[in-house]
Amino acid sequence: MNRRRINSRLRIQFLALLMLLGMGTLGLRLWWIQVAHGAEWTAQLRGSSQATVRIPSVRGEIKDRNGLTLVQNRGSYEVDFYLPEMVKGYRDRFGSPPLTEYRATINGMPKDQKEPDIIKIVNGGIIPRLNDLDLARDYNAGKLQRHYRNDTEVPFSYIKDIDFPTMAKFSEHDVGLPGVDIAIKPVRSYVYGALAAHLLGYVGAPDDINREEAKKFTFYQGDVEGKSNIEKSMDEYLRGKPGVRYLRRNAKGTIDGVLREDPPKQGANVFLTLDARIQAIAEEALRVVGRGAAVVVDPNNGNVLAMASVPSFDPNTFIPSIKAKDWKALQKDEADPLVNRAISALPPGSTFKLITSLAGLRRNLATARYNCGGGVSYGDHFFQCWVAEKHYTHGTLGLMDAIKVSCDSFFYQYGNAAGIQSIDTVGKMLGLGEESGIHLSGEQAGNLPGPEWMQIHHPQERWSQAQTANVSIGQGYTLVSPLQLAMAYVAAANGGICYYPRFVDKVLNQDGSPALDENGKVAVLQTPRVRADLRSELSREQIDLVRKGLWKVVNEDGGTGGRARLKNVQVAGKTGTAQATDRGHKDTIAWFACFAPFDNPKYVVAAMVQGGEHGGSVAGPIATRIMERALALDEGKFDMQVAWLSPAHKANPFQMIKDVNYAGGNVPSGDEENADDSQNTDAQMASSDAAPDVEPEADSQGKVRRRAPAARAVPVATPAPRNFFERLFGVHRQPAPAPPPPPPTRRRGTR
Repeated sequence: MNRRRINSRLRIQFLALLMLLGMGTLGLRLWWIQVAHGAEWTAQLRGSSQATVRIPSVRGEIKDRNGLTLVQNRGSYEVDFYLPEMVKGYRDRFGSPPLTEYRATINGMPKDQKEPDIIKIVNGGIIPRLNDLDLARDYNAGKLQRHYRNDTEVPFSYIKDIDFPTMAKFSEHDVGLPGVDIAIKPVRSYVYGALAAHLLGYVGAPDDINREEAKKFTFYQGDVEGKSNIEKSMDEYLRGKPGVRYLRRNAKGTIDGVLREDPPKQGANVFLTLDARIQAIAEEALRVVGRGAAVVVDPNNGNVLAMASVPSFDPNTFIPSIKAKDWKALQKDEADPLVNRAISALPPGSTFKLITSLAGLRRNLATARYNCGGGVSYGDHFFQCWVAEKHYTHGTLGLMDAIKVSCDSFFYQYGNAAGIQSIDTVGKMLGLGEESGIHLSGEQAGNLPGPEWMQIHHPQERWSQAQTANVSIGQGYTLVSPLQLAMAYVAAANGGICYYPRFVDKVLNQDGSPALDENGKVAVLQTPRVRADLRSELSREQIDLVRKGLWKVVNEDGGTGGRARLKNVQVAGKTGTAQATDRGHKDTIAWFACFAPFDNPKYVVAAMVQGGEHGGSVAGPIATRIMERALALDEGKFDMQVAWLSPAHKANPFQMIKDVNYAGGNVPSGDEENADDSQNTDAQMASSDAAPDVEPEADSQGKVRRRAPAARAVPVATPAPRNFFERLFGVHRQPAPAPPPPPPTRRRGTR
């Protein structure tokens, strides 16, 4: 009996011990999970209950040398489709989504693949609701399908740059569709329209998505990138740092709020050497012709103060993307408004005689005199002087008077006496025949031909005195851009220092500190860059001989540049007229390059006109109008207002221009030199193949059959607009409640 009681008690105690051990083990396990590894599980829980959105970075501004903003940012409202959310919403509401089949290449082998038919999902579940509210728009369904297949993480922009009433209607109705969201993105604004369009460039969507970066976010909104010119060359500094928005998901996986946000940081500001007032002066002066360019440079440091090209375009057309029809119109325009003629290479004509003159002085030809009998024979070809058509000759001339009257016969002989090697040496010192390194897209190097160049490019031909004669007057294979010519005349203006052109003055972070490159050095130095010094080859007296000849061109009777004469200012310069072939069509090129004041030059101006009959009567007045107004601006006698400019475009840009006259006019010119029709070569026009972000036309599947919205019993007040930062950083003002719509009722809350 007692033994039975003892056995029962032992069994109870053993059972109690087992229970205690079990409870201890359970408690230890709970401690291990909740305390020892609590942070780890909490992080996983948090990660599964939130989504991340990459906020695009904000680009820095582009300013002129005086701090005037030329390019800034504005807020652009967009309607975005988050396609994975749409597919998920369809699945939750209706079950399995419709599928489409396509052929893909996997591991090098073609294979049939299936994916949700995003077009049917959008057209069946999204568009009808938007149509009810009169918010549906035509779109390109093919682009939508490709976007879902290739860029799933990136929202599809359904409507770009919507106006405020449309945005307000979206906010008012709270459309209640999964994956449909209103977003505001910072986009570029080119403040003065077409002003400096060929210099500033434009931006667009990147060619490739950074897949590795995109995987870090639930939803990826990429940055735009520079496509041309300053926007492209300074892209790494203009780009800021992206931000991140953390969104809260509820137990059902639906996004219902913002947890927190790391705002984006704006990129550095780029300051140009450009003076917007002088740029406006140059563009106004150049608009009297259909095709041309003008460059203004400070001869004391090589800073480019203005660079204009016509016809032009408005870069705002490319923002946020350019319509397909607008892009086709720009491409089909025979006058090529996208081409920057200031960095295109064309035959310089007699303006090249500056280089020939300096080359002869290197060979001690300062006192050389040659006779003009109407032309010179080389081999079996007779090279005429331009005065032969006028039935007289220049007689015997020295260098200064030959520059003054632009005698071709003199320079045929003088150039051959100097030799092509000396001409090429001086040309290279001045930067001809090679790219300048300026921060612009599509620059053409031009040609500085000689025996070595001929051997490479035309091995079937042999260099001769005839070739040297052609080069001596800026014809034959010689090609120079207006920018290169301006830099050559900079050396003549300042007495012999050859500068590289400077276009970017400085790059500053938002706190005012200099931006650094990848090596930790200041990105842009504010010191002039010297290419060469002619004074190492020539004496001051020799250089002054050429300068005096350029002075005679404008200021003495009989000079070819009399139309460039100004009151109270001594201008020195050189005319030029050349023949070229542009895309199979013969073209006459008018040139004028000058500097002033003669004794203490402040500006160098080079003007070029395609289709100009003579350099003195067409390019001369343009260059001196720019010079006159720039100098008056310095003296406070003229005020050029920088204002919005529409694109420059002439109805008939290929019409030959005989002369250019402004109100107040220039003094009459002397004889005008002509170009020899037999001496021409193909122009090298600056490339303009930067691929913009083109918005395709709507296709058949993307066409919306609109119907009138249902009448409302009471009007709804327009909600107060949110400012830029509220929209950019996701601060919401609650919209008025709306009745639940018939399609799926879940709406994204990412903004």
